[in-house]
Amino acid sequence: MQALARRSHATNSCARIVAAMNAMTGQTIYRQQNKITVPCLVNFWYDVRKSYPEAETIYVAVDNWPIHFHPDVLAPLQAQNFPWPPKLPPNWPIEPSTGAKHDDLPIQLICLPTYASWLNPIEKLWRWLRQDVLHLHRLSKDWLGLRQCVVDFMDRFKFDSLSLLRYTGLLPG
Repeated sequence: MQALARRSHATNSCARIVAAMNAMTGQTIYRQQNKITVPCLVNFWYDVRKSYPEAETIYVAVDNWPIHFHPDVLAPLQAQNFPWPPKLPPNWPIEPSTGAKHDDLPIQLICLPTYASWLNPIEKLWRWLRQDVLHLHRLSKDWLGLRQCVVDFMDRFKFDSLSLLRYTGLLPG
């Protein structure tokens, strides 16, 4: 019998995840929020730093989502050297706000080409999440339950994960 998506009378809801995966161990840190805002992403950079306290430089691959390059998001990081200037919305400031944190976190962003998601292993984690948890889920009437299923899935990778490294192609097979 073919699986069918169930509908409910609840409103459509949205949640977002920002995550970073260690390409050597598969350990993943993440935040799940209703919306990924500038303060959320700034706090995520501190989570990344806390996960690698001894690192001299932490490289993070990012896509071309403009929020990655918001001046307040970049302010707490080391100076970035982008080969091409990121394209920002015209209504955004050029300089960080007066309240922006400036901490010289040793994080360097690696900008991936537009529409090159296959170059970022975290995109394969998103595919796995969609396949195993989100696709045709049965929780249309239980938003909190669905969010908890996402947390349970992501928590599998809180520590080193050979299975994640294999799935993303970072570890041969």
